[in-house]
Amino acid sequence: MLKFESSQLYFTGIVGTGGIGSGKFFKLNGNQTLGREESRSGHLLDIKDYCKQHIILHYIKVLLGSSFSVLPIGKLGDDETGKALYNEMRSTGFIMDRVETIPNVPTLFSFCFYYPDGSGGNMTTDNSASSFVNSAFIEKAGSDIKNLGPKGIILAVPEVPMQARQTLLENGKKNGLFCAASFTSGEIPDAIQSGVFSYIDLLAINYDEASAIAGLTLYDSDIPNVVHSAIEKLKPFNESIHVSVTAGKKGSWCWDGQNLKHYPAISTNVVSTAGAGDAFFSGLLIGTSLGLHLFESQQIGSVIAGLSVTSPHTINREIDRCALSEFVRTTNSGLSEKILKLLEDK
Repeated sequence: MLKFESSQLYFTGIVGTGGIGSGKFFKLNGNQTLGREESRSGHLLDIKDYCKQHIILHYIKVLLGSSFSVLPIGKLGDDETGKALYNEMRSTGFIMDRVETIPNVPTLFSFCFYYPDGSGGNMTTDNSASSFVNSAFIEKAGSDIKNLGPKGIILAVPEVPMQARQTLLENGKKNGLFCAASFTSGEIPDAIQSGVFSYIDLLAINYDEASAIAGLTLYDSDIPNVVHSAIEKLKPFNESIHVSVTAGKKGSWCWDGQNLKHYPAISTNVVSTAGAGDAFFSGLLIGTSLGLHLFESQQIGSVIAGLSVTSPHTINREIDRCALSEFVRTTNSGLSEKILKLLEDK
């Protein structure tokens, strides 16, 4: 089962930073690209949207339970959205000591748009409370990081300033924690220049972000070649870095420092892929917390991601141990016997 006593966990807690916010989804009429000055009709979708940090930490907390501590670092606006998110996170079981509410600043918000063919993009506020997370604010969690030490995990993901994330990763590495991170495609050049990859044990990215690292486009090369090229580019910065690359319905690739393994996406009824990559990342960290090898964690990530896409929302709140067990029983997942046993409904 995916709930363990602390004595059974290889890691016992996680300290994370990243944006905390919500968003709206809008489906445009017509597949033609929206013009610079065009007005276009469409309709709002009934989808609850959450930011990466919240999504990843949610599944970790729900599936690892009370024996595993989850401490997010972030800032919320003193608005209705911020209050609702704070209450949701606290009710899930997060330790909210390092989440601060600041007045007269909005909570992070994204407006996501879709074309009928499923493509689309999003616009995210850059003047939200999350933009005020700086290195000094991260340093306030120094005692929490030290207390976890080698039994802890660091999570650093987008939508707070890069320098704040690097400070968290540096502090984590200095205190012996396992450090995991992700970056958007647009952040990759700054990440390379900053040297932040040297502090990262596990880098979780999608194929577009991998192509930014590799300096390739998918028009130039297929996904496996992009993955190989990205890994080669990362090695000079950190020879021991582990890397995961997700590619939607084409599955995922994981590099454990020596070998590369592909695992196919689990076939299921897809309602929305929003948040699937973050669900996969959470599965990697759940497996890591249980002391599993990266390739075993890759299978757990694939299961959680596969079930996450059956919900329209970026957090599928139906996911728990029993739901995962039932999902595995009803899909042709190709999981190893070890992972099947782990996911058994006991």
